[in-house]
Amino acid sequence: MHITQLNRDCLLHLFSFLDKNSRKNLAKTCHKLLEVFEDPFLWSLLNFRSPVELKKDNFLLGPALKYLSICWYSERVKVCNIEDWMKNSFQRDFCNRHENTVRDFLLQVCNRCPNLLSLTLSGCGHVTDDSILLLLKSCPKLRTLKLENCVRITDRSLQAVTLHGGALHTLHVDFCRNITQAGLQTVREQCPWVMLRAERSANMIPDSQPGKKLMLERASRKLIQL
Repeated sequence: MHITQLNRDCLLHLFSFLDKNSRKNLAKTCHKLLEVFEDPFLWSLLNFRSPVELKKDNFLLGPALKYLSICWYSERVKVCNIEDWMKNSFQRDFCNRHENTVRDFLLQVCNRCPNLLSLTLSGCGHVTDDSILLLLKSCPKLRTLKLENCVRITDRSLQAVTLHGGALHTLHVDFCRNITQAGLQTVREQCPWVMLRAERSANMIPDSQPGKKLMLERASRKLIQL
């Protein structure tokens, strides 16, 4: 029996075992398999391991998407987690490309995936508070939000959770160095039903301009003298 003689349910089941590239390559072989590739129900879960993957056309975003994970840890992308004022011009250009890619992708998720239930963002140095706010507004069914080593996330995202995260049950903000204890306490007080985890976040050194650091050091010395 040829693969195209299988019914739609069988083909969907077979496609579900393939990665994104394999699905796309198989879809190029005939019109029937292309229709299976374009079936929204095939795309309820998506995992990405590098910024480059976000720009490929080997996946679909739509209302069927329930679980989304964007995680990368490669040595090349570590520059994105450096404080902006410490980057040289080459690094800034490199990071700007990543920032645009991530922002545009998350905007598409906001516009196309209202039924998203779970979102994991790990190592994404260009995820901003504005993106998290828009995601919470656009995906009202979101139950799980996990942020790990997202250096641009601040207490503004935590405030967005208290305002627009009514469906959230689980919130992780691990190794997010610009999160504070005050922000975490606000979530605990206003959203007691949320299972909150913040490993190391509020104990890390937050980003600050060199001028601000100098002022803090001077203020500390004055207090010691008093």
